[in-house]
Amino acid sequence: MLMGSALGLAGCSAASTEYRGPEVTRIQVFKEARVMQVMHETTLLKQYRFDLGFNPVGHKTQEGDGRTPEGAYLIDRKNPNSRFHLSLGISYPNRNDIAQARARGVDPGGDIFIHGTPSRWIGQPDWTWGCIAVTNEEMDELYPMIDKGTKIFIYT
Repeated sequence: MLMGSALGLAGCSAASTEYRGPEVTRIQVFKEARVMQVMHETTLLKQYRFDLGFNPVGHKTQEGDGRTPEGAYLIDRKNPNSRFHLSLGISYPNRNDIAQARARGVDPGGDIFIHGTPSRWIGQPDWTWGCIAVTNEEMDELYPMIDKGTKIFIYT
């Protein structure tokens, strides 16, 4: 479900592969509220609801924990052939995540994405392994808006 303004989003439809609006400079994810904000500087462009992993409370600390990381990351890759419709890769784990996992003798995990939702998971809350899942239609809108290198801040 999509909330927020349509400020500057001309040309960004499900069929469009080109985004003509303001540059997305920041993504803010508020895990507890299940709200993701797409920003241009301090201006809210769009806001989305989402699902998280099966164990959503707390920072991701190891592979298989079902948590979504918390902190400052980057969008580091785009996958147009994702099993989850389309996906935007999040640069987890960073150096701190790796160091903390090594200190505990565990694998930090990886492959954390913002992605779409396969039909079998529609309506199921918090079903991912630590990713951020929006609808496929929302992913069609988000994918062309977000460039590699965009900052993403994930909060509790």
